[in-house]
Amino acid sequence: MRKDIHPPYGPVVFRDKSAGFAFLTGSTATSEKTVEWEDGRTYPVIDVEVSSASHPFYTGTAKVLDTAGRVERFERRFGAR
Repeated sequence: MRKDIHPPYGPVVFRDKSAGFAFLTGSTATSEKTVEWEDGRTYPVIDVEVSSASHPFYTGTAKVLDTAGRVERFERRFGAR
């Protein structure tokens, strides 16, 4: 790999404020805000809108659309032309 062309890689905390969920991982993303983690060290923190703790697919609150019923209702209403 060529030197001095890659962004620095280090530990970052991603925090989902809506779910009260945070996780520490490695990333090239950085932030001016910091947070003290469970191990007593301070890490940059990035607030995210959606994580696995708040996304409907992962929480089991996703709604399944009945597309077959909608097509049949449309054909009954307007007729198959």
